Amino acid sequence: MIRPVPDTSGTGGAQTASTIAALSAEADRLRAEGARRHLLDLATGVLAAQLQVGPAQAREHLEKLSQDTGVSPQDLAADVVNGVAGDPDAAGSAPPLAEARRARRALAAAETYERVDESARALLEGGLAPLGAQSLWLWRLTETGCLRLAGHAGVGAAEAVVWQWIPPGAPAMFHAAVVDGSPCWLGSGPPLGEVLPGPGRRAGRALVPLSTQGTVVGLALAVWPEPVDFDPRLRRALTGLMEVAGTVLAGDDSEPSEMPALMDVLDALGHPAMVLRGAPESLALSVEYTNGAADRSLGGSAPPVGRPLALAFPYVHAELSRLARGAHGSARRQSVARLPRIADEARAAPLLDVRVLPAGTDRTVVLWHAVSDPEMSESRAVGHLEGVALFRDSLVGDDTVWSAPAYRIFGVDRDRAPVPLLAMRPWLHPEDGDVLTQLLTTLTERQRGALAVLRIIRADGTLRHVRVAAEPLVDDGVVTAITGVYQDVSASRRTEAALTATFDQLTAVQKQAALSDEMALRLQQAIVPEALGIQELPGLSVAARYRPAAQEYRVGGDWYDALPLPSGGVLLAVGDIAGHGIDSATGMVALRNALRGLAFSGHAPGRLMEWLNEVTLRTSGAPTATAVCALYDPADRSLRWASAGHLPLLLLREGRARLLDGPHDLLLGATPSVTYQELRTPLHPGDTLLLYTDGLIERRHDALDQGLETLVGLAERWSGCEVDEQVERLLEAATGDTDDDTSVVAIRVRE
Repeated sequence: MIRPVPDTSGTGGAQTASTIAALSAEADRLRAEGARRHLLDLATGVLAAQLQVGPAQAREHLEKLSQDTGVSPQDLAADVVNGVAGDPDAAGSAPPLAEARRARRALAAAETYERVDESARALLEGGLAPLGAQSLWLWRLTETGCLRLAGHAGVGAAEAVVWQWIPPGAPAMFHAAVVDGSPCWLGSGPPLGEVLPGPGRRAGRALVPLSTQGTVVGLALAVWPEPVDFDPRLRRALTGLMEVAGTVLAGDDSEPSEMPALMDVLDALGHPAMVLRGAPESLALSVEYTNGAADRSLGGSAPPVGRPLALAFPYVHAELSRLARGAHGSARRQSVARLPRIADEARAAPLLDVRVLPAGTDRTVVLWHAVSDPEMSESRAVGHLEGVALFRDSLVGDDTVWSAPAYRIFGVDRDRAPVPLLAMRPWLHPEDGDVLTQLLTTLTERQRGALAVLRIIRADGTLRHVRVAAEPLVDDGVVTAITGVYQDVSASRRTEAALTATFDQLTAVQKQAALSDEMALRLQQAIVPEALGIQELPGLSVAARYRPAAQEYRVGGDWYDALPLPSGGVLLAVGDIAGHGIDSATGMVALRNALRGLAFSGHAPGRLMEWLNEVTLRTSGAPTATAVCALYDPADRSLRWASAGHLPLLLLREGRARLLDGPHDLLLGATPSVTYQELRTPLHPGDTLLLYTDGLIERRHDALDQGLETLVGLAERWSGCEVDEQVERLLEAATGDTDDDTSVVAIRVRE
């Protein structure tokens, strides 16, 4: 359950703000710790393969090396990974040790993030910025040959919108680099006639194709603020850093973000604006985007993007959350004059004229002004006054007076007579006649002040939105004149219209995405239906379950199978295709059905895996997958099995559980002509065997060994249960938190 953060808008706000700052620092520490653990896990895997030992012994060896040498485990891990990832042709020209370690840490950090933008930021800040680069662009290559912007760092939102899509051949240098598969080093900028992102024509740029498994999947552009000499060492450093970018692009199956259009609108505003992400009722809003004016108004505060609302705006988060809920609940704008409401409640600068608008189902736009906002400067104030005009209409004669700005508002020459409000109808948009009638009725019959916005069609055909604020002048119960103010509010109306159109577009995109998710989920349920209860197969009692991923993904690439064969044996399998969505679901269907067909050939699991690897390499979308394929023979109760980079099986015997760690063979789809080793495990009556995917145990900030250790303990706790109840309890107590889907197959050997 998510608990609301206490409201800090009253007394004690400073103390709570200090606590929230500490929590923010802790969140940053946890993110750094996640990157550190990822690097240590990589090094542990390398040492385990080199020393032919298990992961636990490899980690102990790494820690002992650290103690003996006095080098931190993280730096040693970077050295180990760099040692196996180094370029053998670059002997004698390797970068300094500190630089190599820094680059490896940046790569490890980039691999831990789920969003391409976050990975791009990690690569820029940790790896490219020390080399002098100021921005990084990452485009994904689509099936139509277009390049679509998937992530960027050090780039303004407005510029990102311009380069969101790059069609084939424009600019030619992009697609030449993709087709040739070779980097393009532009130390003094692009040739004449070619336009690329960057601060100036002569700024240094590097175009690097991004590949995975030998296939170009996208393009990276690193930009420097000035000309640069791309010597061999710098080129090797850049290509090394970009290797992980190809992996990140290949693993990200998200649709084009709808945010750039919204960001473009907000960037055009002269006052602060931000986008909040998250369902308002969940009390878990976070800051997804701030425009330049918002960044300036917040001064030296920590950058709010990516932070929970409670951490970014500790003094006013509760009120902003309330306004967001009201905006989504009513589908109308919510406003408040000032936050915090009392001037001395907080030391933070107040937010003035706050407006909160719904943007689709899970986004909210917040607009405000600040004391330091350029809109509050003298020049802005004068600009606003130029759009305001006074008027006075006499109702007992033909005397109408306009101040000078009114002539500019209505596009009328100063030598022409002003138009009375009563005679304004021919100037109006046809749909605004009733608005004028109601305004005049209130002024003349009810004898009260009134306010309205009228659409004025000027003589040159242009449309202006004019706010009218008027008061009646009454003499002895009779209205003798109308006086008031005209204000041209066309600019703000255009902004609201643009925001409304953007929000409508967001809603349509979200509905389409929801329909796509539902179709994918139905596809997976049709192909891998959940088998409730216990399935009786030759010599075995089998229980299998599938749990979909988190709501944001809905469907993934997990599958399982338990199939009796003509030989009298039973095929048992689990697999996990990388990614989520329709592509993963269709890849899963192809591999599961292929394995089913191959199993009827009667060949051993190792051979089946070799064939399935070739099928994976030829499957549309070039998927990669981990899998376990096992054949159970009820005649001698033996299990022959092979693993393609999958998690170890778990054997539960007489109340004690142990992991069956198989050979460390490559995952499916990595490379052709792979030979898969095969193991034989004798089973006893009453034994339970568990096959599962990583969604059951994998946690973002924990090593894999911790999740496996927890699984062993849970399996032993429920060893006395029937297999179907055991699977249900394992899923309920699953420790995985990576929003991945989960497949579990449990078999029990019958007497």
